[in-house]
Amino acid sequence: MRKKSISRVILYIILIVYTIITAYPFIWALFASVKPYSEIVESGLRLLPRAITLANFTYIFTEDPLFSLWVRNSIIISVLGTFINVIFNSMCGYALARLRFPGRKTLFLIIMVCIMIPAQILLIPNYLIMKQIGLLDSYSALIIPSAINFSYIFMMRQFFISFPKEIEEAAQLDGLSRPRIFFKIVMPMARASVGTQAIFVFLAFWNDFMKPLLYITSQDKYTLTLGLQSFQSQHATQWNYIMAAAVVTIAPIVVLYILLNKYFMKGMKMGGDK
Repeated sequence: MRKKSISRVILYIILIVYTIITAYPFIWALFASVKPYSEIVESGLRLLPRAITLANFTYIFTEDPLFSLWVRNSIIISVLGTFINVIFNSMCGYALARLRFPGRKTLFLIIMVCIMIPAQILLIPNYLIMKQIGLLDSYSALIIPSAINFSYIFMMRQFFISFPKEIEEAAQLDGLSRPRIFFKIVMPMARASVGTQAIFVFLAFWNDFMKPLLYITSQDKYTLTLGLQSFQSQHATQWNYIMAAAVVTIAPIVVLYILLNKYFMKGMKMGGDK
C-alpha cells in the first residue's frame, strides 16, 4: 500500500508539472491580451499585469476594418456548417440503422472505407469542383464540401442501433410519420450524441485553416484563422494586439465547451459503455 501511494504521488506530480507546462502559454496569452505593449516588452514572461486594460480589444474591433468581418465570417460558416452537418449526419445514421432499403450494407461499407481516406486528398478535387460551378471565394466553398462527415454518420448509426424501437413503434401507433418521429422524438432523445457531434464539428469549422487558404481570396471573406495570419503579418511585433486577437479566436471554443459540456461528457460515457 505504501508503494502504491508513493507511485500515485509521483504520478500526480508528473501530471501537475505537465499541466502547468501545457497551460502556461495559454494563460500568458490571456494576461498579455490585457497588458499594454510596453509592459509585455519590459516584463517578458511575467504573468500578471500591473494594470488591466481593454484597449487592445477596442483597437482590433474598432481600428482594424477587417477583424470584425473575420469574426462574423467564422461565426456564420461554423454555425451553418455545424447545423447542416448535425442534420445530415443524424438523418443518414438513422436511415442506416432503422430503414431497410436495397444497397444499405454496400452504402455502409462505402462510408467505412471513406472514413479511412485522409481529408487532405480531397482538397484539390473539391477545389476543382467549386471552381467549375463558380463557388470559389464564397461561404459555400467552405460549407458544401464539408456538409457531411462519415465519422459522425457512423457514430450516429451506432447510437440509433441501440435506441429503443418500442418508443418509435408507440409513436407510429399514435399516427406519427417517420420524419415526425425522427425530429420530434428521436433527435430530442439523442441530445448527448448530437451535442458531442456539434462540439467537434464546430471546432473543425472554426479552426480550419487549409480550406479557407485554398478556397478564399478576398480579404473581407477570410475566416478568423486565416485572418489571424494576415493580422499577425501586419502587426509583426505588436504582441498586445496579436494576443488579443488570439484570445478572441479561442473564446467561442471555450464558451461552446462550457455550454455543451454535460452533453459532451454524457456522449463520451455512452461511447465508453458501448
